[in-house]
Amino acid sequence: MSLDQNLFTLQVKPSQTESTIVDLTDPAGNVFYRKQRVISGAVYAMRVYDFVSQSLLVTATAPSVTSKVKIIELQNPSVPVELKALGTFSVKWGFQWKGHEFEWKREEECYIIRKPDPPVLVVITSRKEIVNSGRAQQSATIQVLDYNLNRFDIEDRKGLELVFLTSLLAFLDSADARNSTKEEEVIPSSRSSPLQSVAQVSPSSGTDPKDVQRERGSNSGSKQIHENDGGGTRSTRRGAESGVSMIARMQALRTVVHETTVFEEGEIDDYAGFCWRLLKDEAISFITVRSGHSSQVQKVLEVVEATKRLRYQRGIFFDSG
Repeated sequence: MSLDQNLFTLQVKPSQTESTIVDLTDPAGNVFYRKQRVISGAVYAMRVYDFVSQSLLVTATAPSVTSKVKIIELQNPSVPVELKALGTFSVKWGFQWKGHEFEWKREEECYIIRKPDPPVLVVITSRKEIVNSGRAQQSATIQVLDYNLNRFDIEDRKGLELVFLTSLLAFLDSADARNSTKEEEVIPSSRSSPLQSVAQVSPSSGTDPKDVQRERGSNSGSKQIHENDGGGTRSTRRGAESGVSMIARMQALRTVVHETTVFEEGEIDDYAGFCWRLLKDEAISFITVRSGHSSQVQKVLEVVEATKRLRYQRGIFFDSG
C-alpha cells in the first residue's frame, strides 16, 4: 500500500556522522525523535528520546539484534511490551496493547487483529537502503492511519504510536545486521528459537553450480560436480562431505544470504536440509527458494514441502558431515 500524502509522516534518517544515531523527522526536516543504539557486545539495546526535551521515551532490548523476542519498554511510567515473532513460513511480529492485539506483516504493515472480523490496517511504512559514510543502512518512512485507529477505543494512543515507531526501528536494525553478513557463510545456531520464513517460488538466473566449481578450482580439494559421459545426466560425488554441505558450496556465491537457488544438481532432501539449516540461524528471519532454471520450478515446490516437513518434525536435521 502506498503512503497517504494527507497523513502525518515521519522519516527515519541515519546520522551521517554517528553510526549509532538515527533521527525521525517530518518531510520538512524537523526532528521529532532521536534513536540511539547502545553497543554492548552481542546484546541489543536502543533508546528513543524526545529531540527537543532530550527526555527518554522508550527503550528496546533483546539478547541479540536478530532475536525473535524484543522487549519494548515505555518510560514514565514504565510499560513493558513484548514484541514477538509469529508464524513459521511468514514474516510476522505481534504485540499486545491495552487489551488489543496488533500484528506486523512483512515488517512493513501493522494491523489491529479483531477475530473473527478481518484485521484493520493501522500503520504503513516504506523502506529503502541508503549508502551512508560508505556503508549501507536502512531508511524508512512511517505513517499511522488515524482514521482507522479512531474506530477503536484505545488507551494511551501516544504510547501506542511510540511502540509502532520502536518496532520499525528494531526491524531496521535487524535488516542492517542481516545485510552486513550476507556475504558470509551462514553458521547454523544450535539454540532453539521461534522460526520465521517465507518460501517464494520464482525462476532466477542464478549462478550455475558448475561455474561455482570452476571458480573453486582444484585448490578447494573437494569432489567436483560432473556430468556422466553417457546420457548427459548429472550426478554428484559426495566423498567425505554430505549432500547438505555440497548444496552449501553450490550456494556460496549468492549475494542474498536468505536466498536459496535450486539447480538440477543435488537431491531434494539435501536442499531441504540446507534450507532448514538457514532457518535455524537467529540472523535469518525468512528464506526465499528460487529456481535456477524454469525446468526446476517443480523441484522448488518439492524442496519447500520437504523443508516444511523438517520444520514440523523438529530436531530431525541432516548431518553435515
